[in-house]
Amino acid sequence: MKNIIYTKSIIKPKEVSDGIRISIMSRHKLNDGNTLDERIIEGISFDEWLKEFSPPLKLIGAYYRKELDGFQEFERKYLEFLRTEEMIIKVKQFSKRCSKEIITLMCIEDTAEFCHRRLFAEELQRYNSELKVVHR
Repeated sequence: MKNIIYTKSIIKPKEVSDGIRISIMSRHKLNDGNTLDERIIEGISFDEWLKEFSPPLKLIGAYYRKELDGFQEFERKYLEFLRTEEMIIKVKQFSKRCSKEIITLMCIEDTAEFCHRRLFAEELQRYNSELKVVHR
């Protein structure tokens, strides 16, 4: 179905209904930052990798090192990043693509509640009010 953007954990099995599975992760490595996560395989776990929509590495690092005041501060800073002049253009363009293709945004978190894929999907809705977000 078009005008729906799905979100899902990248380690969940691929389904035909996922359409194009797009990773918006900054890296496909374990938390040590060096070891490749063997559960994530290009062409199986995801079809495209759009790193430009991942949170900046410094923000991710600060969150995991607990230097931020929880997920709320992470959310605020990630949305600030997405709302920079440069990113607004990219987000708007991608929101148009979401109306034409079946897309599932992928990240490592099991659920979307505390994951940037939810925030990104909601940001896409700001520019495409017909877009419905479905978390799987």
